Amino acid sequence: MAIIVVAAGSGTRLGGAAPKAFVGIDERSVLRHALDGVFAAAPAQVIVVAPAGREGDAETELFDAAGDRRDLCRVVVGGETRQQSVAAGLGALWGDITTVLVHDAARALTPPSQIDAVTGAVTADAGVIPALSVIDTIKRVHESEVVAGVDRSELVAAQTPQGFPRAPLEAAYAAALSSGAEYTDDAALFAAAGYDVRHIAGSARAFKITTPADLERARLMLTDAAAPQHPLVTSSPVIPRVGIGTDVHAFGGDGTLWLAGLAWPGEPALSGHSDGDVVAHAIVDALLGAAGLGDIGEHFGTAHPEYAGAHGDVFLARTREILSEAEFAIGNVSVQFQGNRPRFSARRAEAESTLSAALGGASVNISATTTDGLGFTGRGEGIAATAIALVHPHP
Repeated sequence: MAIIVVAAGSGTRLGGAAPKAFVGIDERSVLRHALDGVFAAAPAQVIVVAPAGREGDAETELFDAAGDRRDLCRVVVGGETRQQSVAAGLGALWGDITTVLVHDAARALTPPSQIDAVTGAVTADAGVIPALSVIDTIKRVHESEVVAGVDRSELVAAQTPQGFPRAPLEAAYAAALSSGAEYTDDAALFAAAGYDVRHIAGSARAFKITTPADLERARLMLTDAAAPQHPLVTSSPVIPRVGIGTDVHAFGGDGTLWLAGLAWPGEPALSGHSDGDVVAHAIVDALLGAAGLGDIGEHFGTAHPEYAGAHGDVFLARTREILSEAEFAIGNVSVQFQGNRPRFSARRAEAESTLSAALGGASVNISATTTDGLGFTGRGEGIAATAIALVHPHP
């Protein structure tokens, strides 16, 4: 068996000073973390496809990760496209290799168990990819218009390594070269040649480091994993993280006021891209900030027309899914809103129960106050909210 680790990309979206595979996550590079996972899996020939001019750096990382298995290793230079780079890796395979895995170095935290699972699932006539179910609501769009919904039950998000029987994979690459076709991954190329591709369960840790936010996510995961244990604690430590979020909306929207997950008939509505629920929105920012996963604008802003008019419970439920995918659990949330109206105390328990349910049962506490006539809230122009959230990584 052989694993081709593709590390030849430039990583322009990451914005680093070096090609993406050589950017540091901690004291080790993206490539080194990927190789650590590879060498923790079953023994295999390992071929790293590096950018031209970085072969020496790639070889250093490869040999350091390999230890006493250096005889299994080789570095080759990649091409202008990912497909050309994988083809270069295929050209370096030993003659007796029958199964080939193609792995993106950018999926640096992929568990070794996922690599082994793909290896074990490859057959003589079918390829295998690890994949995660698609949780987001998917929309088909044209320019700024939402055209239609897409049935996500038929969709999965593909990961790597992707595994294949060698002879059909080489034949598929020869066919692609002959036709000049370019494919986004090896499974698509393999399927286009008429071969079967199956999928197995992937891992949230096998996410692809593409943007600065992805790099920060990887750093947080490694920081949590490296946290020291108390001598009396036998399980992995759980280091909590705290985030803060604020939101402000003015009165002047259409329809009914939505606040703290509830409708308030007879009250003036808040304006906003969605329902203007400042309490729910502040909680979303606090949770995302605590986990280092961006902010509400990144996940639910105007670039996501599918959330136009959505209510706060939808935002919170999706935020919980985002945190879960990044292996964070929600501890508790405390939020206070400032405004002259509505009168909140009689519905406090109902609101806390609604928001808690949207967050999977996490504890939610809501308080309300006025500003004694001061500021825009005191003048009755809108409502402001501030939330604090506690999250912790899954042990």
